[in-house]
Amino acid sequence: MGAIDDTHVPVNVPVEIQGKFQGRKEETTQNVLAAITFDLKFIYVLAGWEGSVHDSRVLGDVLSRPNGLKIPESI
Repeated sequence: MGAIDDTHVPVNVPVEIQGKFQGRKEETTQNVLAAITFDLKFIYVLAGWEGSVHDSRVLGDVLSRPNGLKIPESI
């Protein structure tokens, strides 16, 4: 595995749920986490978490899913 990172992508959501998607900079965003290999190929992407959710919660979700991201043990 090369790197894991997340980013906030601007989204349009219904007014009644905008509060959940409001990120740190007052924009409505969706939290997207991605993992890539050393040769820059995507091996995992998870989109859908609200922008207000902390990055550690998204990572915890990714690692706990049955088909989620598996971190290889170091040699």
